[in-house]
Formats: sequence, C-alpha cells, structure tokens
Amino acid sequence: MEKKFVWFDLGYTLFYQQREAVYQQFLAENGIYISLEKIERAYHLTDKYFMREYPSVLGKDVQTFYPWYLGVLNFKLGLHFHLSRQSERMLEMKKPIEQWRPFAFVNSVLTKLKRHSYGLGVISNWDHSARELLERHHLTAYFDHIIISSEVGVEKPDAAIFEIALKDAGVSGEECIYVGDNYYDDVVGSSKVGMKALLINRFNQEGIEEIRYPHTIRSIEEVPDLLNKMDLLL
Repeated sequence: MEKKFVWFDLGYTLFYQQREAVYQQFLAENGIYISLEKIERAYHLTDKYFMREYPSVLGKDVQTFYPWYLGVLNFKLGLHFHLSRQSERMLEMKKPIEQWRPFAFVNSVLTKLKRHSYGLGVISNWDHSARELLERHHLTAYFDHIIISSEVGVEKPDAAIFEIALKDAGVSGEECIYVGDNYYDDVVGSSKVGMKALLINRFNQEGIEEIRYPHTIRSIEEVPDLLNKMDLLL
C-alpha cells in the first residue's frame, strides 16, 4: 500500500543531547582522557542495554535512574566512580548546556518530505516539555499531528498511543511509516497497528545484536530516499 504519512520519535531521532562532551569533561576533571568516539559508542551501548532490559526507564525523570545509568556507562569504559558524587557533578555541568537540540539535518529532511506531500507527525514518550521543545527550535509547523504520551495518558509500545495518532490523522497503519531508535517501543509498538518502521541505529548492528530486523538506518537522513524505494518497506 502507498505510504502517505511518516511518524517520528523525538529523542535520538530528531533531537540529541551533548552528553558525551559533558562526560568527557568530567573525565578530564579526574585526569582521564577518552576520545569522544569511544564515549559515544559507550553511551549507545548503554542506551540499547536499558531499552532491552529495562523498558520505559529512559523516558522517566533523570533523577530516577541517572546514577544507575552512569554505573553501566562507566563499566563499559572500564571506569569506576562514586556514583552519587558523579551524578551530582555531571548534572551540575549540564545546566549551562541546552539539553536537547535537533540534529543538523532535521530541517532539510522534513522539508524534503513535505515537498513530496507526505503527512508528518510525532508519536513520543515525553513529558509536557515536548511541544515547547519543538516550538523553540521552529519545528512545530512541519507536523500535522503531535501525539505525546504525557498528554494522552498512554506510552509506547502500547498500541493505544498509535491508534490515537492514526485516528487523529485519518490514516491506516498500512499507510504509515514510523521512525525511531528503540526497537522495543518503536518497531514492536508500531507493528501492533500495521505500521512498518525504520529503526535508527548509529553504529550499524552494534548494541542490537539480539534483533533480526532488516529495516535499520543510521539517521533520518536516509528516510526520503528509502521512501522512493517502497519495495524495501513492504
């Protein structure tokens, strides 16, 4: 069936944080140097570990999981710190830095999809800051429908949040593509309503070795070209 609508996740799909630079700065304060590339990989692997083993945790308030997360991250880099002190210091270091910002290619990708007459939407597990974030970065106007878990009272991977989105947009799941970075929330969840999904994984199959999923991309930059090759998404 012809695809008419593209839905996006927010975190690490449209937006990212400068967390790796903060972590590298923390290490420097402790006399340790590790390259940003190595730190990025460790964050990636830690994210995927939490997505697989502890569903929904990363969508909660950072205070509920941050020392735990840092412990796993440190372990992947062969490091050990007093976690409560590390957590406090890194949260302090983050304050002057804007937490979430759009990837550099977001505007151009969304513009290209609009130019080809695709409907665009957001389905995200996020708190009430989501709309303000989109507005601050001048992205709201791109989207025909924005569905946020904190507003509708249900989270991915529950089929209900996707059903709300489909009803609002007046389309069927078979007419949609969903794009996100969490296999368990995004691919599994969207499949419950008949959507096909593109799974973002920056480091190819690294961190998702347990998954046998053919539609994996490195970023949303690949989406417009893939939509022109519809046989890949059938």
